[in-house]
Amino acid sequence: MLYHHKRQSMLLIILLLVSTAFTINMESWQYAPKMPECDRYQKDVRVAGVKSLVSNDIKKNLQALKVAVDFAEREKADILLTPEGSLSGYKSEFDQNELNEALEDLVDYASSADVGLALGTCFYEKDKKCYNQIRFYDKEGRLLGFHSKILRCGNLDDPEKGEINEYASSPLRTFVFEDIIIGGLICNDMWANPECTTLPDTHLSQQLSRMGARIIFHSVNGSRHENEWSTEVNWNFHESNLRLKASAGNLWIVTVDNSYPEHLKSSCPSGVLDPGGNWVSKTEDKGIQYFSYTINLK
Repeated sequence: MLYHHKRQSMLLIILLLVSTAFTINMESWQYAPKMPECDRYQKDVRVAGVKSLVSNDIKKNLQALKVAVDFAEREKADILLTPEGSLSGYKSEFDQNELNEALEDLVDYASSADVGLALGTCFYEKDKKCYNQIRFYDKEGRLLGFHSKILRCGNLDDPEKGEINEYASSPLRTFVFEDIIIGGLICNDMWANPECTTLPDTHLSQQLSRMGARIIFHSVNGSRHENEWSTEVNWNFHESNLRLKASAGNLWIVTVDNSYPEHLKSSCPSGVLDPGGNWVSKTEDKGIQYFSYTINLK
């Protein structure tokens, strides 16, 4: 009987100790400082873009892009997006040595300004093939990799004519910039305009979304003319695709076009779309334009 009472007393003591410890732990947990949910999952990235005059003169292009870097630095942007072919010119025949020097100069200039690059340029890689690229650099000037245009332009001739014969392509991929997964697309990659390519629209933007991308950087250098087909039909087709694909992929899209010639409306709008497909920043339709916007990722 005595043993039974001692056992009960020991059990009561153990239960009391456990209960006290649990209460202390609960109180310390309850009053420990907690990070707000919005701060735990919130990430800001400030983007900038330039709708520049893209020429076939590498030196002129370099100077124009340095002016854009100056703008991005003033705006405290993390990364600057430039149009398709904005350094080399939109062509596959150029002096690669001159381009290499200009590229090194531009990357050094941007890194000294603490600005990353999503640089549209054509470029010959080590395999001796020319690629129409967006080259991604971090703020320290390190190359993160490149996206090469996939839906290259061609026509219905047999054999097919156009840039599909001038540029090589590489598989779709993502990149990590400032701990954010991003992707790149070039012009037709976004909308597969049937007048410009015979390649199928594989919805590359939605593929990037499934690959984890939160932001797509989109470089454009579309043709433009002074007629309704260019200013209304193609413009509306391009803009609708941008808005629909931002919404369908739940993506931010940053997009810039070439502004040459200055007196003509560009082939598509330039600016920033949110994941609802709404413009949150949009430039004028004509001429050299700059923009910046802070994207808040939750």
